[in-house]
Amino acid sequence: FFCFVLCFLIDEGYYQGGKFQFETEVPDAYNMVPPKVKCLTRIWHPNITETGEICLSLLREHSIDGTGWAPTRTLKDVVWGLNSLFTVNLQQQKNRFFPLFTLSFSLFKDLLNFDDPLNIEAAEHHLRDKEDFRNKVEDYIKRYAR
Repeated sequence: FFCFVLCFLIDEGYYQGGKFQFETEVPDAYNMVPPKVKCLTRIWHPNITETGEICLSLLREHSIDGTGWAPTRTLKDVVWGLNSLFTVNLQQQKNRFFPLFTLSFSLFKDLLNFDDPLNIEAAEHHLRDKEDFRNKVEDYIKRYAR
């Protein structure tokens, strides 16, 4: 296997100004199995735990809804999927990047998902008090993501 770190500099939305690193481990059996990805930057996010586990459908090896990993997926899809976790508006992202890449945006239904969270506490925080949620995200960015 081989391992590398992806770094995302977010320029919009809740996570604007944050620098988030993801360790990506590509197994010997890749493309038949997905890479393993962990967030190295502490973050307050409904789809990422504070310990770095990520809920992203395309990283699932077995998925009953058809959005999980398939041998036709690539590392480029993983990058786009991780980016989608910071995006609230899929249509805006599609319009911004569609001329550059041809891939199915239906792969990235996860987006910034408060309805099916991995970090339930963060999702409930957002539902209770969006302004306080934003403040906590900004605090995490200042402390961990610069």
